[in-house]
Amino acid sequence: MRVTVERAALLRSLGHVHRVVERRNTIPILSNVLLRGSADGLQLKATDLDIEVTETVPADVADAGATTVPAHVIYDIVRKLPDGSQVSLETSEETGQMTIRSGRSRFALGALPEGDFPDLAAGELPHAFSIASLDLKRLIDKTQFAISTEETRYYLNGIYLHTIEVEGALKLRAVATDGHRLARVEMDAPEGSRGMPGIIVPRKAVAEIQKLVDDGGESVSIEISPAKIRLSFASGVTLISKLIDGTFPDYQRVIPTGNDKRLTVQRDEFARAVDRVSTISSERGRAVKLAMTDGRLALSVNNPDSGSATEELDVDYEAAGLDIGFNARYLLDITSQLEGDTALFRLADPGSPTVIQDREGAPALYVLMPMRV
Repeated sequence: MRVTVERAALLRSLGHVHRVVERRNTIPILSNVLLRGSADGLQLKATDLDIEVTETVPADVADAGATTVPAHVIYDIVRKLPDGSQVSLETSEETGQMTIRSGRSRFALGALPEGDFPDLAAGELPHAFSIASLDLKRLIDKTQFAISTEETRYYLNGIYLHTIEVEGALKLRAVATDGHRLARVEMDAPEGSRGMPGIIVPRKAVAEIQKLVDDGGESVSIEISPAKIRLSFASGVTLISKLIDGTFPDYQRVIPTGNDKRLTVQRDEFARAVDRVSTISSERGRAVKLAMTDGRLALSVNNPDSGSATEELDVDYEAAGLDIGFNARYLLDITSQLEGDTALFRLADPGSPTVIQDREGAPALYVLMPMRV
């Protein structure tokens, strides 16, 4: 194989594909990126056997061929080459190495044959639809913080994506929960998504999609089967991922409907106050107490080791007085996802989950379990 490619194009593509490669691998070939030169250009592919990312970049291909080289090493080499340079990639059958040349720099990397490289064949993907990149980004950004990191409940280690009828309209919903908090965001379902299976997209794939969607063009084509998802970005990147094989819990049961106490606060003012009083906590997970009376909210933190903090805010609250505790970090995570100037809390009692939204009927809804204070 003999290929010449622009350094900027190669670096951008290596940046997309090398991230899925684990730094520690017991299978040597999984540390490598597959490079294939053909009439279409230079194709790059990397996988960890759960996720596969592929991209083709324009290149001058003198001799077609393919090989695999260490992904993180070639990425670091190309990253350190001068801007605007041309990069030449050449393989030698005698040495089994790939030579990288750019200007006066020359590198020889050990290569493994392309035949050993695994192919994460997607198989039949019967459900296909397109979604605007901004919509996909929104679904992910507003839910991924609530994905569980607890490996025992593996079915919570991702975002649950599904369609559902809401008042006669079909919606596409993304839901994530770790048992302490729940994030649910919905949008009008894209054409072609009706009848799709409910799928759980794993955490690592979610993180990759989040990065790719930023420079992936205006829309994303999504194809789904019960076991795999393929996302094709307008920029030319394709990501295939296995899905979590499990049943997502009936999240609708934990979203309270009878919470009759309504608290409306200025979002930024509230978040800054929570951040200030939680400074007293030895770790940010400590509870912050919210004491509500008519038109007034008192925030307080008590830490036996370092002291206490209180702050008062003027709020819109007209129900009976209520004291309730929440994890300060979780409160800040949720308020940072809200888009409006205000935050609406719908509460019941100190031991019941609270619903948080921008406003009544907003497309994003969050549920937060209280803490004992």
